[in-house]
Amino acid sequence: MTDAYRTVAGRADTRFEVNGSEFIGYVSPAETVEEAEAFVAEIEERHPDATHNVPAYRVPAGSASSSVPGGGSVMLREYQSDDGEPSGSSGKPALNVLVQQDVRNVAAVVTRYYGGTNLGVGGLARAYSRAVKEALDAAGVVEEIPHEWFTATVEYDDSGSVRGLLESAGVEFDAAYEADVSFEVRVPVEDGPDLRDRIRSATSGRADIE
Repeated sequence: MTDAYRTVAGRADTRFEVNGSEFIGYVSPAETVEEAEAFVAEIEERHPDATHNVPAYRVPAGSASSSVPGGGSVMLREYQSDDGEPSGSSGKPALNVLVQQDVRNVAAVVTRYYGGTNLGVGGLARAYSRAVKEALDAAGVVEEIPHEWFTATVEYDDSGSVRGLLESAGVEFDAAYEADVSFEVRVPVEDGPDLRDRIRSATSGRADIE
């Protein structure tokens, strides 16, 4: 579950024209199906007048609370759609680039504005593949290690100690100050058990960790 995997370093986009049609390729990191779908919706809202917005993504299957990105045994959800283009001409070639580049935890959308000339299935496949590949190149591909999320809920008296511990550990977290204080923590999978033990120790077992 701690094997490194390839993903994009961040968001990127690229654009080019083929026989008058404009193609815009977008890629973004996505650790869950929900994040991938949200990115697809974002691009569709950005280009509501586009002829097609073709999505493709490879992300861990499961919900945001249960998935562990990457990892050798993690099941991947692979999705693509032609979004009205001829069957097999766009979504599959876009997804194939992600598979061939061996990247995961990534979502891609290729936006097309029709330029008046039909490109044929082969021409479309080449254009959609090119859009995803160039967007990947622009984003940069990096090695990442699997992370997990957990929530530590503590009383206010313990919140300063826990916050200091998380800051010193150098992990990502968000804090919500309500009746109690809840810390949403993102940590490398291999470091998770030790960090949870340290939080329990710092609070004398009072922390509620899920």
